[in-house]
Amino acid sequence: MTEAILLVGGKGTRLRPLTVHTPKPMVPAAGVPFLTHQLARARAAGVDHIVLATSYLAEVFEPYFGDGSALGLHIEYVTEEEPLGTGGAIRNVAPRLRSAPGDPVLIFNGDILTGLDIRALVAEHERVDADVSLHLTKVSDPRAYGLVPTDPTGRVTAFLEKPQTPQEIVTDQINAGAYVFRRSVIDTIPAGRPVSVERETFPDLLASGAHLQGMVDSTYWLDLGTPQAFVRGSADLVLGRAPSPAVPGRCGDRLILPSAQVAADAKLTGGTVVGEDAVVGEGARLVGSTVLSGAVIEPGAVITDSLIGARASVGARSVLTGAVIGDGAYVGADNELRDGVRVWCEARLPAGAVRFSSDQ
Repeated sequence: MTEAILLVGGKGTRLRPLTVHTPKPMVPAAGVPFLTHQLARARAAGVDHIVLATSYLAEVFEPYFGDGSALGLHIEYVTEEEPLGTGGAIRNVAPRLRSAPGDPVLIFNGDILTGLDIRALVAEHERVDADVSLHLTKVSDPRAYGLVPTDPTGRVTAFLEKPQTPQEIVTDQINAGAYVFRRSVIDTIPAGRPVSVERETFPDLLASGAHLQGMVDSTYWLDLGTPQAFVRGSADLVLGRAPSPAVPGRCGDRLILPSAQVAADAKLTGGTVVGEDAVVGEGARLVGSTVLSGAVIEPGAVITDSLIGARASVGARSVLTGAVIGDGAYVGADNELRDGVRVWCEARLPAGAVRFSSDQ
């Protein structure tokens, strides 16, 4: 295996306001754009040619990654004029592939953080001579996912929609968003229209008698589709719970990028990241949080499991828990923002404007 497709065209609507100005794969996680971790892990597994299937804010990828040589890769870019779905995106980039018809092509969804053994997935694909192989993972509550049951040999037997009743939960195995396609199978996907691999391509292949193989790999896996998951994923990369050769520093309780300024008595724990040119003031406490480039955390602020956007500011003594602050937003002093709150880009909250407790 020498090449891969990375699907990075989604709008990331569940992550807004983080994705108002930045496509989801380019939002920083553990100090670098999330996509960097995926590219580095693919390279470590032996991939040298990657095609990025882009759409939303497509213009930001190539200026950052260029031809990929800095990562030891050759990267090409294909932009969809209209969103084509997962299957349509795969088919749209097929002309850029170099593989022979029988060769394996690795395909990643651009919003999954995983410890998958990529080489093992490819080896399994080749061992059983599959048409498509899928990385499957087990989850404790599969109701939010499509189910992928397999027979005792690992061969996929069905693709089931999200279960609505307990009786419909016939397996705890779900599609984990990484695949190996036989190159010739990609050419069977209809061209020029939206196609979902989950709802159309895979079920149609199964109905036609194709061999779809599932490999359960229960190492680290996280869908970074929500702000809370994204913050957790970044912290897990810093803590070393999620593997990546692209973390710019040693794994530990915190990651402070070189040009950041952090007060000597500020306390940063739980995989907190402080980005380039960001400032953290005296007595601030940050736990499991991400502070993006140029943001300012004023003295005495307490920030837990939150993401502070680029150039945003959090005022003195403000307390944030599970919050997302958009790029350039201003949260004045003595505010309290709790789980799930999203402050939009460039918004301004006056001092003491939002509280869940007395101002005493």
